[in-house]
Amino acid sequence: MIFTNAKDVINHLYSLPKLHPKSDLSYVKQVLAKLDNPQNKVKTIHVTGTNGKGSTSYYISNLLQKAGQKTGLFVSPYVYEFNERIQLNGRDISDADLVVAANVLEKILKEIKEQEPAFSLVTFEYEVALAFIFFAQEKCDYAVIEVGIGGQHDKTNVITPEVSVITTVGLDHEKIIGPTIQDIAREKSGVIKQKRPVVLGNVPESVLSLFLQRAAEKQAPIYLLNEDFTVSNTTQMLYADERNKFAFNSRPLVEEYDVAVAVKAFLLLQLPLSKKLLEEAINQTIIPGRYQVLKKTPLIIADGAHNIQAISNLLELVHTRGQRTGGRVRILIAMMKDKDLEEVFSLFNKTDQVVLTTINYPRAAKKEDFPCDVQMRYHYEEKWQAAFTKLKAESGKNDILLVTGSFYLVGELLTWEVKNAGKRN
Repeated sequence: MIFTNAKDVINHLYSLPKLHPKSDLSYVKQVLAKLDNPQNKVKTIHVTGTNGKGSTSYYISNLLQKAGQKTGLFVSPYVYEFNERIQLNGRDISDADLVVAANVLEKILKEIKEQEPAFSLVTFEYEVALAFIFFAQEKCDYAVIEVGIGGQHDKTNVITPEVSVITTVGLDHEKIIGPTIQDIAREKSGVIKQKRPVVLGNVPESVLSLFLQRAAEKQAPIYLLNEDFTVSNTTQMLYADERNKFAFNSRPLVEEYDVAVAVKAFLLLQLPLSKKLLEEAINQTIIPGRYQVLKKTPLIIADGAHNIQAISNLLELVHTRGQRTGGRVRILIAMMKDKDLEEVFSLFNKTDQVVLTTINYPRAAKKEDFPCDVQMRYHYEEKWQAAFTKLKAESGKNDILLVTGSFYLVGELLTWEVKNAGKRN
């Protein structure tokens, strides 16, 4: 197969299977070996965690760029378009480069299939291979690699990173890497590599010993939030460790841990960067779809929080802000049907106006997928555009309108808002 355009590449990779009969890394390793292991030709930082791994990856990427490093970034999911998944120095991979990388990969797959006709990569393996091909071709100094799910068995876990980062541990993807938080922590600990430092963020005490034990087994130096480095957030966000102090522009509380672990991970690389430029790198970082303010009066926020821990943190922040302004919190939410729908909806206040919606995506929950009591409590509007327009019109100047539950919903909203702004102008 030879690709001539990016659309065909993307359509092809989404037509691939989602899972192998076995969850090991043998398939992706076989392909990478035939490609002469491009993942080993670039220094990497590996980032996992239940929440915050995407934001942390963006922060580290910006810090590396500020330090003059040619920097690759592999993240998921995308907000606007697929090309966001693979970036170079803050720019999405071009359609032309995507096609080149895909054709390199297809040539190798053809060779393998001549010996093993049934051989195939799953979608995420294909994406991982594309990223490593591109980063190696571009001769990146560093690539920041965000884990898809978990760690030990994740298809990105084919690298020996300069630093591993574990941002948070909470309940998500329990059917794949759970069911308990200990199971999830054990899976995430798989990114800890022999004698390579690991930075731990907001990790529950109940699983901390598991990470400490894994680090000891691997002789990996470990750096703990609130022990080896700290962060506080008042009028400014303040980072401190035994050697450094930095002050950043205040950000939503949901991001303070992400900033802290990103800064610590970067400092461990010992790259020259002045205090001024380091602070600029953090202050200038924009995380797509993460606490993105679309309008200040009334306050309209889009955030792709999609699991219990993330939504709980987000709602705490929004409710606190709502109490200060005296306004009502209105929430438009779409979720994937494989999430903990029952538990998520226990987090809302009785005074919240919640509207359920959906998007055109195979995993997206429709009305019948929500628990019966949730269907009884909240209005369902199939067309999210109509629901958003109505909630926006109903919101007074002190109210807060939050759109959340899925990065896919947030991406559609942001794209729609940009189109509408163009029409208004």
